[in-house]
Amino acid sequence: MTRIDTHPLLAVDALSVASADGQLLAPVSFTLEAGRALTLLGESGSGKSLLAHALMGTLPRGLRAGGTLTVDGRRCDAADPATRRAMWGRQLALLPQEPWFALDPTMRVGRQLAETHALAGLGNAQAWRRALHDLHGLGMAHAAQAWPTTLSGGMAQRVAFAITRAGGAPVLIVDEPTKGLDRVWRDELVARLQVALGEGCALLTITHDIAVARALGGDVAVMLDGRLVERGDAAAVLGAPGHAYTRALVAAEPANWPAVRAPSPGGDEILRACGVSKQFGDRSLFRSLDVTLHAGERLAVTGPSGSGKSTLGNVLLGLVAPDAGTVHRPDRIQKVRYQKLYQDPAGAFAPHASIGRALEDLAALHRIDRTRIAPLLKRLKLAPHLLARRPGAVSGGELQRFALLRALLLTPAFLFADEPTSRLDPVTQQDTLALILEACAETGAALMLVTHDEEIAARVSDRRMAIGYDTPFPQCTRPCQ
Repeated sequence: MTRIDTHPLLAVDALSVASADGQLLAPVSFTLEAGRALTLLGESGSGKSLLAHALMGTLPRGLRAGGTLTVDGRRCDAADPATRRAMWGRQLALLPQEPWFALDPTMRVGRQLAETHALAGLGNAQAWRRALHDLHGLGMAHAAQAWPTTLSGGMAQRVAFAITRAGGAPVLIVDEPTKGLDRVWRDELVARLQVALGEGCALLTITHDIAVARALGGDVAVMLDGRLVERGDAAAVLGAPGHAYTRALVAAEPANWPAVRAPSPGGDEILRACGVSKQFGDRSLFRSLDVTLHAGERLAVTGPSGSGKSTLGNVLLGLVAPDAGTVHRPDRIQKVRYQKLYQDPAGAFAPHASIGRALEDLAALHRIDRTRIAPLLKRLKLAPHLLARRPGAVSGGELQRFALLRALLLTPAFLFADEPTSRLDPVTQQDTLALILEACAETGAALMLVTHDEEIAARVSDRRMAIGYDTPFPQCTRPCQ
């Protein structure tokens, strides 16, 4: 193991963020030492990602940073982002919350990774070999020639992490690094973060996953409404939290949730898939699948990242044609009432239009009463002023809740929720899933929930489906005709 000299690689002094409307992040001071982790917990929209972007000098337009930071001995004014630009990837690296923002959609996966290695000083041939080695270690050797848009959310997250690490920056900031990953790959990525710590990196991890904070150890800081409300040794803070909000976070881990009572069976048939198959390249995702969903049913789908869970939902929705088989959706139900919550909400919103404009356009197109928007904002704990922002200027958790609001406005008969809470802290996660279940109960909608969390699947569904490359599927409850 590399010898670690415990000295600050990053020193932050009174770092703050403000907009024209006021302060968003109260002054924060801390140091990151070589070989030690600091994990930042807190609800969506509390300022965690703002802190990361203020450190990098990548705040959205209209926001300004204050304070100073010192990166490996070099002092920088936080208000001057240009001072950090030369450090990107070399001294200071950020894995952003949305992997789609970190990947170039016009360049194949292997070439992007090789390019980063080349910029770090390797020759082209060596950089390509190193990229293939990295992809093989991620279980993605087959994806070297793939386009980013063909990857699942979890696969894109793994590639983005490899690119972030390729430059060898000693200060590593990772924003929700395990979202979209199943438990196996979550633990694998945590192990890679632990290797980086062993090599002398200073690590700032932003996560909603308390299990990740426990595994990384070091220190934990808890943020609420733009302020740090508790900080200390990870084991001490998570084992005996002192602040009421920290106690609520720990208590809201999915393993502590009560099971939700299943609705009464016997609703009308919402969709029926018979003998559907789908292949990706030379790999079969699912074969001869039969499944039926009725009004009010809740089906949870679990399985490894990249195993075809999102593709299955797209086939059922009619967004992707199956290679074989049929999907029947009753003519009495409007097509628009088959709705999807995307795993990566950033890809579901027009990037240059405000969120409010997107909702207004939806209401106009489908003749929806606009007065329904305000109550949903309140139920989803979304501030009305966020409507004026573009999708890239709100947190990932806030954007996911806006996606849910948009879907609920259309009164779905079938809601395919693809990792709808993977960006949310445990408290907001529990509240949001309760709202999804409540809305489905009110409208009689059938729910198909994709989740990597077995605890969530066990507590919110009345039927389960495990999907894997070789996993057989349950059959539909009625003969296909």
